[in-house]
Amino acid sequence: MMGHSHALTGVVGWMAVVPLVQGTEFLTLSFDLGPGEIIAGSLVCAGAALLPDLDHKSATITRTYGKVTEVLSDIFGWAFGGHRMGTHSFFFAALMGTLVTLLAMWSELAVQVFVFLLIGIALQGLGFGLDKNKAASGVINAMATGAITLALYSAELNYTWLGLAVAFGVILHFFGDMITKMGVPMFWPFWKKRIGQDKGFKTNGPVEQKVVTPLLTIGVVLFSVYLFDWSTLLPEY
Repeated sequence: MMGHSHALTGVVGWMAVVPLVQGTEFLTLSFDLGPGEIIAGSLVCAGAALLPDLDHKSATITRTYGKVTEVLSDIFGWAFGGHRMGTHSFFFAALMGTLVTLLAMWSELAVQVFVFLLIGIALQGLGFGLDKNKAASGVINAMATGAITLALYSAELNYTWLGLAVAFGVILHFFGDMITKMGVPMFWPFWKKRIGQDKGFKTNGPVEQKVVTPLLTIGVVLFSVYLFDWSTLLPEY
């Protein structure tokens, strides 16, 4: 799927699991997710849902932070065997989830920086900016990302769930790609067969443009209505 579809999948995916995990405990983590955590988790998942495509030179995430992500793209492509190989696997999801969990345990500042980067990637994937003006798009993205990150920081959110959200976003990505014609080697490096190859729809084809993306957009709207108590969130006049 294309970057915007993956980003939307991340948003919808996080919103969909909130009612299922709310008030539960998992791996010593307690899920007490308020509006801030729902928003942060949705954006983190949206950004993480683009991470696997860092192995592709022209992907949305590769273009997001210029030379930095371009160099990372070369490294990821080399380390994981090229596009839609190792980064589209449970191994990569577990690796990213573990690294981010360790990051969260190591430094609060590192967590805020990582959240900032993922939000920037998410907004780029969701299409916030100007496609024909890269400079203006970069400024818009940076300002919006900074404002959102600062607002979330001010809310003093608990990011103990960050690693799980990142792993979940990665899994959503390759499940999304699994239903396209290329398929994904989800059990790489132990089994490199592409699951779903030649059985799905064409990437950025009519099905994705006219069915998948609109349905995901509707999902965001419906879950937003369901999850948030807008009567208390909106200002009174």
